[in-house]
Amino acid sequence: MAALGSLDKLSTTAGLVSLVLLALLPALVGGSYLVGVLTVAAIYGIWAVSWDFMSGLTGRENFGHSLFIGVGAYAAGFLNVQMGLGPWWSLPASMVLAMFFGLLLGFPTLRLKGPYFALAMLSAAVIMQRLMLIFWEYTGGEEGIQDITPLIKNHLHYYWFVLGVLGLTTWLLAWLARSRWGLILRAIKGDEATCMAAGLPITTYKIISLIISAAFAGLGGALYAHYQLQVSPQLFAVVTSITIITMVYVGGIGTIFGPVGGALLLTLMTEGLRNFGEWRLMIYSVLLILILFFLPNGVVAPIWKKIRAMLSSPAQSVGTQRPTDKATGEV
Repeated sequence: MAALGSLDKLSTTAGLVSLVLLALLPALVGGSYLVGVLTVAAIYGIWAVSWDFMSGLTGRENFGHSLFIGVGAYAAGFLNVQMGLGPWWSLPASMVLAMFFGLLLGFPTLRLKGPYFALAMLSAAVIMQRLMLIFWEYTGGEEGIQDITPLIKNHLHYYWFVLGVLGLTTWLLAWLARSRWGLILRAIKGDEATCMAAGLPITTYKIISLIISAAFAGLGGALYAHYQLQVSPQLFAVVTSITIITMVYVGGIGTIFGPVGGALLLTLMTEGLRNFGEWRLMIYSVLLILILFFLPNGVVAPIWKKIRAMLSSPAQSVGTQRPTDKATGEV
């Protein structure tokens, strides 16, 4: 329990090494196209890790995560284009607005039982997408908001910035997941009735977790808007949420760092299959089904768990074994 709120040196070092390798990858491989793919993959990583923090730890799956993404993106576009504010203002503004929507929706929906929370959030995202079309005078309708000012004009430098945001987001949420807060969220997932009997304010924990999740989803939406230089109602689409959930499951749900790897893996796999033309979607679907069927715990998290066990075995052999988190398999 003493180390519950801290990240071990091995995981921290592995994360830093991964960030350095990803930062150097464009220089090693070359090409602006790769920079664009990696930038989008890093943004998806922010969305995936933010979804996993709430839904992966509590077990309350959010099928409307695209709502917070779209809110953050539209906040960035509206403040920059319609109000003429500098692009950097959109980052905190997108987080605050997404947090407001998280509170507004979480207060009534997280009291629902069974699958009704997922359906309620899904409905909210669909409704918001429709509202963007109805109020086209302000939102641009199907065309969305165009000509958004970039945060950083150099694409490589912007990729490094997004990568840094991804690293900080993952570290912060992983730290929270290993704290007492994360322990309670996992307890809620394991047995909500027992937590209620113990007097824990589980609804409060879930609402605040949703607010935190929404904040980083909105931040990722703003980063996406300033990269694409436009936003459209398609960001609210159900397929956006489904894509993020798939990335989380491929990476390893409830592990925080696993979804980041899942986002990178699936984004690069999608781009790598473009050479197969019309067969691309079929091959992607088959590979995805095989991964989810034969590797239900994901790909990235189990692999890291085995590597970690191998690296930790010398210490364990001399009697310095540390306690293991049974919920995630982490030390």
